[in-house]
Amino acid sequence: MKILVVGASGFIGRHIIAEFVSHGHDVSGVARSTDDLAYAFPTVDFIPIDLEKATTADAWRAAVEGVDVVVNAAGLLRGPGMEAVHVAAPKALYSAAIAAGVRRGVLISAISARAEVDTDYSLSKLDGEAVLRHSGLDWVILRPSLVYGDGSYGGTSLIRGLAGFPIFVPLPGNGDFAFTPIHVRDLARSVRLVCDESFQPGQVLDPVGPETLSLREFLARYRAWLGFGKVLFLPVPMMILNVLGRIGDFVGDGPIATNSLRQMVAGNAGDSAAFAEAVGFSPVSVEASLRDRPAQVQDRWHARLFFVAPLLQFVLIAMWLASAWLGLFHGEIQTGALVQQLGLPLVWADPLRIGSSALDIGIAAMLVFGRSHWRVTLLQLLVVAGYTLVIGLALPELWLDPLGPLLKNFPVMLAIAIFGVIGDKR
Repeated sequence: MKILVVGASGFIGRHIIAEFVSHGHDVSGVARSTDDLAYAFPTVDFIPIDLEKATTADAWRAAVEGVDVVVNAAGLLRGPGMEAVHVAAPKALYSAAIAAGVRRGVLISAISARAEVDTDYSLSKLDGEAVLRHSGLDWVILRPSLVYGDGSYGGTSLIRGLAGFPIFVPLPGNGDFAFTPIHVRDLARSVRLVCDESFQPGQVLDPVGPETLSLREFLARYRAWLGFGKVLFLPVPMMILNVLGRIGDFVGDGPIATNSLRQMVAGNAGDSAAFAEAVGFSPVSVEASLRDRPAQVQDRWHARLFFVAPLLQFVLIAMWLASAWLGLFHGEIQTGALVQQLGLPLVWADPLRIGSSALDIGIAAMLVFGRSHWRVTLLQLLVVAGYTLVIGLALPELWLDPLGPLLKNFPVMLAIAIFGVIGDKR
């Protein structure tokens, strides 16, 4: 079969591609950015398409040419592009697929995609399901519970971060929210099986593992797997988490968001026996999967660094805003001295001060709203290095200042570089 995987750069999408490739299928993938994917999967053809903009059939015609099955694993938990990614782009994709003779469409939805779960994520996922049902394709909809694996993304990254918290483990509410977790490799295997012509279309399945666990139990198992010893839970009221979720909504890239919290409490348990019967195999249990793949130092790093990344982001935002404020309201004397030492006209002082403060505000905005961590990281490094070089040449006595106003820029640049590495969640 020739398979087109949409959302190929995601945690689930990459495993789906690996599953099909390992079984000899012809695979192509769609993602907004595909450069790194081409190196990871050299035998797969990747097509760069931004789903938020690909809302016409013409945008998909080349991608679906000669394809037998379309697997849509794309999704956004939050953000203004959710409707386009979950509804408008898939509608255009399925229209092009019908015209190209594609026979089947498989959608990775979510077990919480139910009408009573009143979030924009769930409702847009439901609308996306309706689009596939009425597309004219043979269809299968998969609504997995919590998906975990050797790597992690989204909810499983949050769980790993909570499990790796030093001294105690923050426990949302009373921790009795139920999950029936499925390993990502078993989900990928299920996708491959339902793509086969022998599998009866028109089904909605809940891919789940063999055991239902509370959040408390799942966190305890993850902490034991990481090797961090006995767990000490610290219950965190949902009211506090909801406030943090609102902050995450505003930032757009924080570890906690309102949607993720509401999805967590909505109910994520499924019928293990029914799913195993539908796909013809029994998924691995959490206990067995963790036992058979012992945690390594990289897993412990990820768990410990999960909350460091947003904390470092917050500190950098605060630093740039403070720098802008100090420049605008308290920097006249220092800027004047700098301009004189550089041999520039004094009239340049105010434009230089205001311009550098505006640049600082712009960097802070990029840290809050920007998508590309490496771009804002590179910009920060260039700006800090530039400030250090110019001020160091103009006022060399600052190198010997006991408070180290220039020397401190070197650990600041290191912190910026570290955020550039750990802040990227792809």
